[in-house]
Order: sequence, then structure tokens, then C-alpha cells
Amino acid sequence: MEDKNTGQLGSNFEKFSPPLQFALLGSGVFFFFGIHNILQEAMMKIPGFNYGVMLGYMEVIGVTICSYFERSCIMKENSRVAPLSAYPMLTFCLLSSSALSNMSLDYINFPTKVVFRSCKLLPTMVVASVLNKKFFSSVEYSCALAVCVGLILFAAADWKLTPTFHPFGLVLVFLSICADAVLPNGQERVFKLGASRLEVTFYTNFFTLICMTLTTYLSGDLVGILVHAARDHQLALYMSVYTFIAYIAISCHMTVVKKFGGVAAVVLATARKGMTLILSFILFPKAFSWYYIFGAILVLGGLLIASLFKIHIKKDHVRKLQDHEGRIDPEEGDMLMENISDDNRQKEIS
Repeated sequence: MEDKNTGQLGSNFEKFSPPLQFALLGSGVFFFFGIHNILQEAMMKIPGFNYGVMLGYMEVIGVTICSYFERSCIMKENSRVAPLSAYPMLTFCLLSSSALSNMSLDYINFPTKVVFRSCKLLPTMVVASVLNKKFFSSVEYSCALAVCVGLILFAAADWKLTPTFHPFGLVLVFLSICADAVLPNGQERVFKLGASRLEVTFYTNFFTLICMTLTTYLSGDLVGILVHAARDHQLALYMSVYTFIAYIAISCHMTVVKKFGGVAAVVLATARKGMTLILSFILFPKAFSWYYIFGAILVLGGLLIASLFKIHIKKDHVRKLQDHEGRIDPEEGDMLMENISDDNRQKEIS
């Protein structure tokens, strides 16, 4: 759905040349994601901050508020299409993904979490192979092998050099990735009911927010972090910025996907994750090992090649449909290549 009320700002942006638009959007992706990830690690470094699960809670608050504003005030969507019964599974997946991912920071360091969170490729291939008896190309299997070796190197370095490392953190990250792998399939079913992206985003995060508020209150994390923030004004500032900046970063990323396609978005996302790792080691000094370098190259390189290969296959599929049916225009082809996982505005966050 195109927004008819984007205003003068959107009109002025469209006047820029495509290279300048890409440069501005790419800078926005790097800047806002960079701040988001720096704040995440900075909060975990604050003495007495043991509320990893609350990082996910803050993200859910931000996405809920911003998606509600965008949906009601900008896109003028005032009704719900999908039934409420469509959201329990999505809520469970998002709740699991967000909570488990951020809880893992109590056991592993930030770069390891970023690298492991990038690897949805592995559980996706396993599920497709076991349940759907699907076979993959040699390129995809090679990329998966590279990712596995890279993860092993990263985990080995963390095990050796990080005093607080505990394998349970890897288990939490793996479970969050599994929840991530299921989430797009559930979203796709809701989209087929006619629900818009913003409707699915808002209601999924809204119900997740209710669940997380209840669970974090019962666990004491919600009260604990509020008391801590009341005593530490720096933490309160970090929390305020962190809550909303992720939505801005994801909006920049989604605009890149829409305007410049999947290839540009994949390359930009891979570069952004590389930047995240570099900034983590520069701004928050930690024990160094070449295993981190080799592991990151294997993981990010494998994921980049796998993603580009997947996009290439989809392009070939669209061209064949065009040749045989002659009724899919180029814009429709581009839309077919932006799969459901790109519509998940929150889970691009690592």
C-alpha cells in the first residue's frame, strides 16, 4: 500500500538521484543500527545490570508504539482484518525470539550473539530437509558448512577468552533462531487472510508486550530495571533512546529493500553486521583471538553468498514465469523476491 500522506519530506527525498537516495538510506542503516547495538552492549556493561530480557522488552515497546502510530496516523488503517485467533502462535514465536536472544547476553558476549543470531539459514535448511524432504544445491550446502565452521570458531574463542561464557547462552540463541525461523511462515498465513504488514506487526508486538509485561513483572526484572534506571540517569537515557531507535533503523532497511531490491539490502545488512562486530571490539575492548576474525569471515561470507544465490534463483523463477505466462511485470517480480522474512520489521535486529 502506498502512503498518500507522506508529505513534503517524502516528495523532497524522491527528487534526489538514486545513488544519493541509496547513500542516505545506507548511512541511516549504519548509523541507527550502530547506535542501537552500541547502546545494547553499553547497558550490559553497566554494573548491576542483569536484565538481558528487558532489552527485548524495550524493543517490543518501541515497535508497538511506532507501528501503531504509522498504521493509524500515516497509513490510516483503522480496522483489523485477520482474526485475533491468528496471533497466538506469532506472539509465542516473537516472545521466545526476543526474550531468549537478549537473555543470552547474560552468558555470552555481544559479538558471539550477533554472529549466532545471523544464522537462521541452518535451522531453516534442517527443517526443510527433515520435514519437507527438500534437497539443496551444492552452493547452499557449502555455505551452510562455512557457517557451521565459523560458528564453531567463534564459540571456541568465546569459551577460551570470556570469563563469563557459558554454553547455556548458545542454547538460548539457538532456540531464539528456531523461533525466528518459524515466525515468517506464521506471518505468511496471516498475510494470506488479507492483513497488512503494519497490522501484523502491531498486533503481534502488542500481544507480545502484554505477555512480557506479565512475565517480567512476576520475575522481578521489570521492577528491578525501573528501580535501577531511577538511580542511574545514564541508564534511563540509554533506555529511552534504545526503545525507539530500532524501529527507525528497520524502517531505513525496509526502504532500501523496497527501492533497491534484495541484493542491495543483503549486501548492506552483511556490511552492517560486520560494522557491529568491529565497533564492539573497538568501543568495548575484550580479549582478542584470530578465531573471531576467521569465524566472522566464514559466517558472514557464507550467509552473504547463500542470500545472493537465493535471490538469483528467485529471479530465474520470475523470468521463467514471465516467459511462460507473459503477465508478470517487473515490479511484481521484485515484490515476489521480497519474501515474508523481509516484512518482519523487528527481526532484522541482531
